[in-house]
Amino acid sequence: MRNIDLKVSPWCPFCGQSVDKPEPPEARRLGEFPVGTCQCGAVYTSDPTGYNIGSAMIDALVYACNDNWDLAWELLPEEDYLSGRIENYDEQTHQVVETRNLDGRTIRGVLYFIRLHQHVADVVSEKKPAHQPAKSPVAVEPARDRKRVRKRADKAAVKNMVMDRDIDGLVNLCLDDKRTMRFLQRLLYEPDEAKRWQIAYVIGAVCARVSTLKPGMVSDFLHRLFEACADSASTNWGAVETIGSIIAGRPDIFGSFVKHLLGFLSDEVMRIQVVWAFGTIAEQSPQTIRKLPFYHLFGFLDSPDPVLLAYTLRLLGRIRAGEVLSRIEAMGADETVTIIYEKGRPLQTTIGCLAREAVALITERNKEN
Repeated sequence: MRNIDLKVSPWCPFCGQSVDKPEPPEARRLGEFPVGTCQCGAVYTSDPTGYNIGSAMIDALVYACNDNWDLAWELLPEEDYLSGRIENYDEQTHQVVETRNLDGRTIRGVLYFIRLHQHVADVVSEKKPAHQPAKSPVAVEPARDRKRVRKRADKAAVKNMVMDRDIDGLVNLCLDDKRTMRFLQRLLYEPDEAKRWQIAYVIGAVCARVSTLKPGMVSDFLHRLFEACADSASTNWGAVETIGSIIAGRPDIFGSFVKHLLGFLSDEVMRIQVVWAFGTIAEQSPQTIRKLPFYHLFGFLDSPDPVLLAYTLRLLGRIRAGEVLSRIEAMGADETVTIIYEKGRPLQTTIGCLAREAVALITERNKEN
């Protein structure tokens, strides 16, 4: 994960993946700005001076629309596409330099990113008609009045709002004061397990809405959470659960982060939380999980831990894992009681109940096919 104190490779503000150095467009009728494409589908342009960001934005939008200027001018921000930017970019070395100075040179470059919503991307690729609705799990957050009096966040207020599940208030506070995200992360250092699950759920709900206006803010937050998971010297309480909640809230933007959770499956301390995260994401976007090498998860059906087994059944049902249907059916009579968490609240259930729910989901898919 990136360390802001060092020179680092630039990353996509939507999916967090490193991006290649933008190159001059070949045989295109765009401006002079180099362009690039992220694996998640976002496109970007480079303005090495930082003074021509408006032109760079237009180039990125037209490039995303495959040189269809008419379509590009019809698109509306937030409704049809998201934008993001990485500042302090040095085009010569393809690095982000937080000190804004490298070998005596002042660094002012900007990478400007555009990511089309799926309904527009389908129009560009001629897959679907223009009236196809957007595939977004949340509505676009309305832009705030720039002349409003901005509120300042403090730890006590943020904590009270989380405990009250005041999603609206927290979204407004995040858009007013970026420190709100830091305060939310600190709340995860909570010894009470039930409270941590609630905090993780609330953060996910807040980030889903904030990401419609400021996806870069949420992407940075995800990076910090992954850093906490990878740091063996610090506690990562609630980090995996929060990552899962955030990705589940906007799998269309942050689904590419899922693969980074795979590495934590081998850690017995985090395994249950990772399987929970996969299952939570799968409820919104089964295909995001099925793109992973998920077959080794089948071994968790033999786990003696009822909690891990419960979350495994929950996951396999949601991804319609017909490959293990017979094994899941055999668990339908198991009345072992366990507690799982849904939307930040504890739910008492049984292994048999979860197995029957999984079977119903799998067989429903089979009928559809």
